[in-house]
Amino acid sequence: MNIRRKRNQRASLWLLASTLALGSAVPAYAADGSGGTGAPSAAVLSTGTAPAIGQVAVTPTGTFELKNLYMMPEQGGKTVIFTLTVNNNGTSDLQFIDYWVRLRTKSGNQITVKVLPQDKEKNRVTPKSSQDIGFYATVNQATELKDLIFDVIKWDFTQANFERTIGQIPVPDTYSIVTAPGSSQTISMNDNPVSTTVEKVYVGKNEKNYTPTIKLKMANTGSRSVTVPTYQYMIRTAEGYMYPLNAKGAKELTINPQTDKSLELTGSVPVSLKVEGWQLVIVQHAADLKLNLPVAFFALPPISEPDSVGTGQTYDFTNKDGSYTAELNSVYRTPWEDQDILAATLTLGNKGSESLPLPALTGYFMLDDNIKVEAKLIRTDKVIGLSAGGSLQYQFIGKIPYTYEFAKAKLVLQEKTGGTGDGSGTGGSTDTSTTEDLLEFVHSSELMSIPLNNVGDTYMVTSVGRSSSYKVRNLTTYSGDTSDTIAVQLEAVNLEKRSNDMPKLVTSFRAADGSVLPAANPEIKSKITPGGTALLFLTTPVKKGFSVEGLQLLIGDAITQDKLSEGKDEPDAYVNAASFWLPAENQEVKSKAQDMEVGPYKLSMSKIHTRGDETGIQLYFDYELTKSLLSETNLEGRKLTIAVEDREDRVKFSWDMDLSKFEEQNTENGTDPLQNQTGQIKLGKKEKFKLSKDNREFMYMVRFLKDYDLKVYETFNGQKKLLASQQISWFETTD
Repeated sequence: MNIRRKRNQRASLWLLASTLALGSAVPAYAADGSGGTGAPSAAVLSTGTAPAIGQVAVTPTGTFELKNLYMMPEQGGKTVIFTLTVNNNGTSDLQFIDYWVRLRTKSGNQITVKVLPQDKEKNRVTPKSSQDIGFYATVNQATELKDLIFDVIKWDFTQANFERTIGQIPVPDTYSIVTAPGSSQTISMNDNPVSTTVEKVYVGKNEKNYTPTIKLKMANTGSRSVTVPTYQYMIRTAEGYMYPLNAKGAKELTINPQTDKSLELTGSVPVSLKVEGWQLVIVQHAADLKLNLPVAFFALPPISEPDSVGTGQTYDFTNKDGSYTAELNSVYRTPWEDQDILAATLTLGNKGSESLPLPALTGYFMLDDNIKVEAKLIRTDKVIGLSAGGSLQYQFIGKIPYTYEFAKAKLVLQEKTGGTGDGSGTGGSTDTSTTEDLLEFVHSSELMSIPLNNVGDTYMVTSVGRSSSYKVRNLTTYSGDTSDTIAVQLEAVNLEKRSNDMPKLVTSFRAADGSVLPAANPEIKSKITPGGTALLFLTTPVKKGFSVEGLQLLIGDAITQDKLSEGKDEPDAYVNAASFWLPAENQEVKSKAQDMEVGPYKLSMSKIHTRGDETGIQLYFDYELTKSLLSETNLEGRKLTIAVEDREDRVKFSWDMDLSKFEEQNTENGTDPLQNQTGQIKLGKKEKFKLSKDNREFMYMVRFLKDYDLKVYETFNGQKKLLASQQISWFETTD
């Protein structure tokens, strides 16, 4: 009887705790014999090893220790994560369900805390053991770690508020979560300890950005193999700005016990910011919580000088035609199907007072002084000679297996002498010439990352005759029943003084785990006027629920047979590669059908009302359709869908309209030039526009109808993005 009474009292305490915890996720009550181990989470969240702050004695033989406290800026607030270690040195079980931890600020604001999903079942701590329980909370932007106080409470029916405070743990003003340069921090990855250290930092620089490369070493000190989770890596500047990093080699990275692996993290930071005081931040995205949880912070060590890099240095060479200069601008390693491309960009200059012919250049790559990789010469500038004081760019490309690793790449620049060869790099008749070595450029693999453009940045292409700029406008997910489609609108501007065809691009997406997804890029057939804009619609199919966290867009000028691709050419490589971090997707669903962005258009609807007769249903509305960006674009497969869905699911109708027909002229005869009979919205303003749907049974349902939702979607190949959902009463007219 006493045992049953204690169990009932404990169950009542749990129900009370659930009610009083202000929505907190109180650990679920475990039945006797469960062992308190709990079911494993689908994705076990990692924890770092920030210093312990303090502990509270909850029984003569039991303590709660607060540690691993981190804070991470989020959009509109900050995320706090911490661990409570429950130590039981007694001879009987310690029931965590009898206790809770509250969080407040020193000014008295109460903050709701919740248990990490993987720890919700940790209720009972057996004798002579310890149990770590992770928590998280959301605070406002102004709150700092030093403002927080943790209260350990015990549920108590004798108290007015049913709880008794056992102890308090304030966060000291001197508390730091940042690992010092050269020191390691142990990260628990799927409950396996991995000692993590920042080994080296290299920092390059161009006109707009610093281009850091961070070497991160991970040593598995545990007893079983561990797969490194899909983390997000970021640089935090001294000013507090966060910039994402790309993790080379992170996909499905497995570290065996007592071994280590290194990652190369690359990114870009505006040169307007200080390079001193940078930190590396490791974050894990908790999809079920819709939060980014901090894992570790590292202060970066002093910047290392590269072992041997030939970029940015000008060299001279002379042939029978005159004296030239050569400068290696960059060497990049970029993905291509099941291979990688090595692409070197070289600037050839003429510092003399007379024009020079183009030398017949060729070359090859030598990896680690041992592996030779043939290189093709690509000339992207539209020139036939080298004017006095002028310059032009060459590209050398070679292909290697994407799994092959090396430390150093040497570009050997050669000149063809005698026989055939005109320096065009376009192939031709059998080449009987010989080659002579001119120069050697050495480049470190650590600095081969693709130029990475931050959100909102514009990428400039300065090739002679092909000057243009690229900028990502937005990211959209179209949802289907079994799969989704990711789409990015890329704005391209022709910076030349003549009309140009849209350059043929190779495009792809790179996920946070390193996976490369080819992106469809529908052709734009019209020439782009000087200063004109093309809006490229780049898409890739993905599995349902695919996460866009850490997704990048990769682009490059397409190459076919050693020259820039044109028309129907099938690309076999690409040059001038660049990547873009993608902006956050706009998830807003408007409550009124106003100012809706539909591709390059903006649509507003008003005076919406329905009618019914013996033939079916009619939807009437006024609308204004404008083009928000004057640009060339490809709208194939894209539609506007307007749906009427009864809120009690009695009737449902929808109409599809091709975006490609929005600008077609009305050709129907009739008394009302604003009305057409095809159910197709057109550019401009329209009044009393009508959409009809035959349904002779509709009249019999009229007396049962109350309210419906007018839903407006942008549709791509049958998958949808909801733009607006407006609740309307049947047969009444909106404003």
